[in-house]
Amino acid sequence: MMRTGLIRQTEYTDFLKSVPIFKDLPEETLIKISDVLEETFYNAGDYIIRQGARGDTFFIINKGKVKVTIKQSNNAEDKYIRTLQKGDFFGEKALQGDDLRTANIIACDPDGVSCLVIDRETFNQLIAGLDEIRTRYKDDDVLGRMSSTNKEFQNLKLSDLQVLATLGVGGFGRVELVQVNNDTSRSFALKQMKKSQIVETRQQQHIMSEKEIMGEANCEFIVKLFKTFKDQKYLYMLMESCLGGELWTILRDKGHFDDSTTRFYTGCVVEAFDYLHSRNIIYRDLKPENLLLDITGYVKLVDFGFAKKLQNGRKTWTFCGTPEYVAPEVILNRGHDISADYWSLGVLMFELLTGTPPFTGADPMKTYNIILKGIDAIEFPRNITRNARVLIKKLCRDNPAERLTEVQKHKWFDGFNWEGLRNRTLTPPILPKVRSAIDTSNFDNYPPDADSPPPDDNSGWDVNF
Repeated sequence: MMRTGLIRQTEYTDFLKSVPIFKDLPEETLIKISDVLEETFYNAGDYIIRQGARGDTFFIINKGKVKVTIKQSNNAEDKYIRTLQKGDFFGEKALQGDDLRTANIIACDPDGVSCLVIDRETFNQLIAGLDEIRTRYKDDDVLGRMSSTNKEFQNLKLSDLQVLATLGVGGFGRVELVQVNNDTSRSFALKQMKKSQIVETRQQQHIMSEKEIMGEANCEFIVKLFKTFKDQKYLYMLMESCLGGELWTILRDKGHFDDSTTRFYTGCVVEAFDYLHSRNIIYRDLKPENLLLDITGYVKLVDFGFAKKLQNGRKTWTFCGTPEYVAPEVILNRGHDISADYWSLGVLMFELLTGTPPFTGADPMKTYNIILKGIDAIEFPRNITRNARVLIKKLCRDNPAERLTEVQKHKWFDGFNWEGLRNRTLTPPILPKVRSAIDTSNFDNYPPDADSPPPDDNSGWDVNF
């Protein structure tokens, strides 16, 4: 039996209510949108949108999955960006300015894909002003134009860099503050990693993944990677310098943060996670040491050695992370996905509010045993407010499927200016003192490297670094 127009309108309206970007719209607006929706069907492999084509339609996925890819000028193969599914949307960029499509959208569901389509006029009248339409995936056009390293630095050589001071020391080497010869107006962080040690600890894939993920990232809450170098002994990553220092150092000096300060820094991490998770990237190494303050006081995520791009809907089994922040499913080797990052977000909140993480033992094994007893076995200090306590417990649920992922909507964030955070107009709680582009006073002092140079490694595993 054929559906009448009224039945179809009711079905579409009910569907729109289940789509996050539309669910808060007035009923009459949803009905107006439903009236003009056209349903189209695509077989697996069909190109719904081709990059570079002109477009005047907006799509909402009603059934099935599509993959988003981008053609990069320096690469014969299209670059996979993400997978979208029921309730996701695409096609808005061509309706918001330049009318050229900035990516390919390809049906990838064996059973086909059904989309509800809206024309330009209706989009501009009823949808274009929605916040999520304006901000979601806003970097895809940038990804389409840039390669994995910044073009400004493509001819830069390692010999063009002058080392000024040490910003940090890690497992594989050091992070140095450097300047480009004849340019004293700015500085950079140069991470150098011993190739032989990477091979000994079998971290080759992690390092290659770190380079790829950071090279492609274009988010104000993630430290930018500009260029990579290598020689016979080391791999090097040239990154933006965040001279405000580690959040861990500030926390150590202050003891703990209040609700408002913790909310700001947690918000920065939530924005970074939203960016990564929308691309099926799991971070897996959240802790105050990996959060750096830039000169304005905003926090950026650094160190992507444990980050990994997951296949859509798949889990990963690698045991990694800092013991106090590891989720129970990682310890139990049950496989984990991006929900493990939300567990660590709850741990971070607790540590920022108290000065110590909730799960701590005399050694890693004791710490893991405490983690497996669960968050409800932890005594919360009185200075943690009720809403903060509730949010931490929702993030640290034992069952990954029960963890809260829409953190922005929790009561603890009531009244928080997310738009101001994203636009960087919100005043940070702590403004670091940075006198110049080479001021390292917000970092601890490190003695010169006394170790003898590492052996050469010419095995070639890093050919694509």
